[in-house]
Amino acid sequence: MILVGENLNIMVKTIGQAMKERDPKPIQELAVAEAEAGVDYIDVNLGPARKGGEELMEWMVKTVQEVVDLPLYLDTTNVSAVEAGLKVYKNKQGKAVINSIMCRPERMETQIPLVSKYDAGMVALLWGPEGMPRDAAERGLLAADILMRAAEAGVAGEDIWVDPIVTPVNVQQNQLIECNQFMSELGMIAEVLVPGCRSTCGLSNVSNGAPEHLRPILNQTYMIMLEKNGMKSCIVDAFDKDLHDVARGKRAEMAALVHQVMDGDELDMESLSKEARDYVKTAKVILGHSLYSDSWLEL
Repeated sequence: MILVGENLNIMVKTIGQAMKERDPKPIQELAVAEAEAGVDYIDVNLGPARKGGEELMEWMVKTVQEVVDLPLYLDTTNVSAVEAGLKVYKNKQGKAVINSIMCRPERMETQIPLVSKYDAGMVALLWGPEGMPRDAAERGLLAADILMRAAEAGVAGEDIWVDPIVTPVNVQQNQLIECNQFMSELGMIAEVLVPGCRSTCGLSNVSNGAPEHLRPILNQTYMIMLEKNGMKSCIVDAFDKDLHDVARGKRAEMAALVHQVMDGDELDMESLSKEARDYVKTAKVILGHSLYSDSWLEL
């Protein structure tokens, strides 16, 4: 699993302040720490960046690239700021990736050409004209639309990352089921339209709003499930060591148990360790076999 560090985010108080003051020290220290933690990309998240976004993104790209060689995700809804970052980006260990391009005509028409112009990658976010897709079928239609447009613009499959949109399990449990279904079908869609394209998601969204101590088991379990369904990349907390172990295949026993739940196998819960039971229970919640509550591990 390819990992994208999510921590360089304007919403983090110290980072937001450093961006505002153009103080490179906290930003560079965090970028180096993310790289040392073992992520494959670093997401540079400016939020909307409506005022002064172009200058800020240019400064951020230069500041981060002074200390790390990892490829960057350029993350803002300000299209001009994205282009400003692409103009100064240096391809050291991989292309910059635009995070993200929504499946809305005005967004695709203005941003997909930037992918070709600057030889970049793109995250195809399956957020359509009506907002969040309701189910797997709508995700499929949106994916087909943006993949066809990208192919027509000459974007190579390996430069496209489809994001099906992960939602919090405690708010929209059914959406995770639809996301899983879509992921199981994406390979067939991509094979017809843009062979070689891959997938990504904001993994931490699945646990957003859950109690802090429950977030790791949700993130880790859902990563296992997504990977089984073909997910190739996740945007994650760079400093979750257990999540890194899952991503690098070091928790094979737990992954096998989650896969059994996904396949509908009956498990003898009494024979499992407490940790193993937690993974099984969490998988059942994500799959909708049981309703979400903050006490699901205690039941």
